[in-house]
Amino acid sequence: MKNEQMTPKELEDRLIDFAVRIGNVADALPETPLGQHIADQILRSGTSPAPNYSEGCAAESRRDFAHKLSISLKELRETKTWLRIIRKADLIPTKRLHAITDETDQLCAILSQSVHTAKEKVRGR
Repeated sequence: MKNEQMTPKELEDRLIDFAVRIGNVADALPETPLGQHIADQILRSGTSPAPNYSEGCAAESRRDFAHKLSISLKELRETKTWLRIIRKADLIPTKRLHAITDETDQLCAILSQSVHTAKEKVRGR
């Protein structure tokens, strides 16, 4: 994670890259009932943060911006849980999931701070 503050475009690009990487995780899951169920779920949650963030950047109000960022964060947290399930079920080797899990944690931290800041600005009106 960068030490300096990211621009909205840089964060959006990072979320798009994350969505692509989650697609690769889904593609690597076995074609078993469990593997396919998780693939469907992780595709939904893991590709949702980027467009929700993009919508937030075009929000009509600070409240709407905070709401869209909250949705992005919620979906990232869900994705993190699906990654944990993948690891626990030994569907993909843990070493292959390390980088995407780390990126999920970093994006959660970034969006969590952004949601907090956005909500403070809404309250501070």
